[in-house]
Amino acid sequence: MLNIENLHKSYATPQGPIHVLTGISLSLQAGESMALMGESGSGKSTLLHLIAGLDAADTGIIQFNNQDLTKFNDNQRSSLRRKKLGLIFQQFNLIPSMTIADNLSFQARLSGRYDPVWTRELTERLGLETLLNRYPEQLSGGQQQRVAIGRTLASKPEIVLADEPTGNLDETTGDEVLALTLELVAQTHCSFLMVTHSSRLAHRLKHLVTLKGGKLI
Repeated sequence: MLNIENLHKSYATPQGPIHVLTGISLSLQAGESMALMGESGSGKSTLLHLIAGLDAADTGIIQFNNQDLTKFNDNQRSSLRRKKLGLIFQQFNLIPSMTIADNLSFQARLSGRYDPVWTRELTERLGLETLLNRYPEQLSGGQQQRVAIGRTLASKPEIVLADEPTGNLDETTGDEVLALTLELVAQTHCSFLMVTHSSRLAHRLKHLVTLKGGKLI
């Protein structure tokens, strides 16, 4: 599903380049989950952004279903995010002018993969049935994150990338949201890669890798 080989990423500064990733290699099979840990500034979010095609690597290979994403152009990367890749961020990134119902179906409709039966099941599993006519600002943080998860999974992506998805939630709500996410991810048989600072949450996933100084340890 996902294979990364010798990935390097640096950023130019007036004082010289800052090397964020220096030779990262990892793989994730279809249907598996992996937690990515590391201190702030270790390159976790950068790695996620490179996999998602939101940024470009200096050198190295990022293969998704045997296609090298580092050779994709902007249109190809956008198409990948629309049709194959799901993203969940710490900031919920819901569209404030849309109702919860419209937010839930937005990504699936955009990708041409809207399934009303699956969307209805997601709505029920996420406990959002009574909130569909509300707007994001009328929901709690936990409810908004459930909407964000539902929006991502509605299009049945092949891999979900999550960057601190419970970072804005209290511990109890965060645990509930992650447990539900893992259940739904397993149901759709997609792969799941999550950045987290929490060792407790990380150990709930099948694999755990740690970034330090731009390398996996």
